[in-house]
Amino acid sequence: MSEKIKLFSWNINGLRAVLRKGALQEFVKKEQPDILCLQEIKCKPGQLSPIDTLELSESYDLFWNPADRSGYSGTMTMVKKEKFPNYETFEKGLFTDEEMLIASTEGRILTTEFPNFFLVNVYTPNSKPDLSRLSLREQTWDPSFKNYLKKLESHKKPVITCGDFNAAHEEIDLARPDTNHKNAGFTDEERQGITNLLADGFIDTFRLEHPTSKRYSWWSHWGKARENNVGWRIDYFFISESLKKNLKSAEIYENYLGSDHCPVSIELEI
Repeated sequence: MSEKIKLFSWNINGLRAVLRKGALQEFVKKEQPDILCLQEIKCKPGQLSPIDTLELSESYDLFWNPADRSGYSGTMTMVKKEKFPNYETFEKGLFTDEEMLIASTEGRILTTEFPNFFLVNVYTPNSKPDLSRLSLREQTWDPSFKNYLKKLESHKKPVITCGDFNAAHEEIDLARPDTNHKNAGFTDEERQGITNLLADGFIDTFRLEHPTSKRYSWWSHWGKARENNVGWRIDYFFISESLKKNLKSAEIYENYLGSDHCPVSIELEI
């Protein structure tokens, strides 16, 4: 018998900060995600207060992959206990390629295996304003990450990957494409990384459900960008082609504050 599950992703730009604001608690209470993938948590388990830890873990199993460097990067996956009694999590992402050491040292990938699918929570490296990490993205990260997803698919289970991909794919995915073609997040190289992912059979769920919608998931802190909705869609849920028939919805939640990103979600019937 199939059932619906709702998965959310949110770059919270600091777990402790968003908890102090009460934003994460409000979001979880209202939306009741079955699975919540967080990026840029910027802390380690022992750095949360006992009260915060207890509150988060009351209904959810918490899985961490913090960066080695304090106050930087990191991912967390929260799984509703009553919904999923049987699964396994791989904090380091199961990478064997030495070139992808960044995935482990910066806590950028957290993979969870469920009975019917793999879930990959990812915080993709930013190319940086001076594009000093663009070659890392183009030559190492994007091809290795795509290959990793395909390896997971080879285990005869579909793959869901979500998180902050730090790139807008098409001109519809940012408010001002004309002035950003050579800027981090909208270079040809970064856009090609997403194109390659789609060409290998993965589906951009939001664009599938909303083919002409101009909605965004990240806004700069400068120039009242969020107030004026001068944003970028850089947070995604990509799914294997075989899950297309299971997709019921894909949404963006612009009204949730607390971070420079907002949550995104999909609902599947599996």
